[in-house]
Amino acid sequence: MGNITAEEKKKLKGQGFLPQRQDGYFACRVITKNGCNTAKEMKRISEIAEKYGRGYVSYTTRLTVEIPWIEYENIEKVKDELKELGLYSGGTGDKIRPVTACKGTVCVYGLVDTQALAEEIHNTFYEGWRDVSLPHKFKIGIGGCPNNCIKPDLNDFGIVGQRKVKIEEDKCKACNNCGMEKVCVHGAINKEEGQKAVIDRDKCVNCGKCSDACYFGAAEVEKEGFKIYLGGKWGKKTRPGQAIQGIFSKDEVMSILEKSILFYKENGNKKERFGDMIDRIGKSKVEEALGFKLL
Repeated sequence: MGNITAEEKKKLKGQGFLPQRQDGYFACRVITKNGCNTAKEMKRISEIAEKYGRGYVSYTTRLTVEIPWIEYENIEKVKDELKELGLYSGGTGDKIRPVTACKGTVCVYGLVDTQALAEEIHNTFYEGWRDVSLPHKFKIGIGGCPNNCIKPDLNDFGIVGQRKVKIEEDKCKACNNCGMEKVCVHGAINKEEGQKAVIDRDKCVNCGKCSDACYFGAAEVEKEGFKIYLGGKWGKKTRPGQAIQGIFSKDEVMSILEKSILFYKENGNKKERFGDMIDRIGKSKVEEALGFKLL
């Protein structure tokens, strides 16, 4: 790779062709809209790996697919063959990064359609705002339930499915065999003998498991939606995201995400992550600008 300039390498990295440790080779990062690929797409990716790489692919922590061992002279050919199926490479730079979503759409614990939301965010912000430069990378993670398998709170903008349950006192029989108490692994159902069940909101994570556990139908879903975290990051220096008070609809999530990105663009310093900006300017200023309360 000695005859490839540093500027050319930087340009290729921005296009999703990352220089490998091994001189002269690149790993092509193929973007997924929501962590999923069709069988037809995977077949094409495998064919490219056989034809231009060494016959295998790898996966990033953000659920993009990488084809390693691509030689410089084959890069344009790889782009063309990806394009035939509407696939493309990318995912680097001081921009909105590919959206990561867990399998909540099909998972038994999933409370929301994570893959549909990820695709909408991808189309609106990853593709729609691809020319928008930010102070640093901006990562978005979506978890289908409070199990937090993909660690949404360690993303710049984290989204978690929620199902808030309430107890209908008139239906609660104060029985000594409480189904809600049995299924709650967080100890959030307070049930004294002979007394009606009460939900301890400080312990409840809104997983919704108790929503159909009461034998008398006393557990009812009060609200479904999303919890939002701001400013999380993982790496050399970690920072847990701060939750916004409330449970939000999908439209509210999209609106808050747009406001957050624009606020970051306007107020972040070069190479400063979103959470570091929040710490620098102060939580109160973020709350005032964006119109919500951080916990």
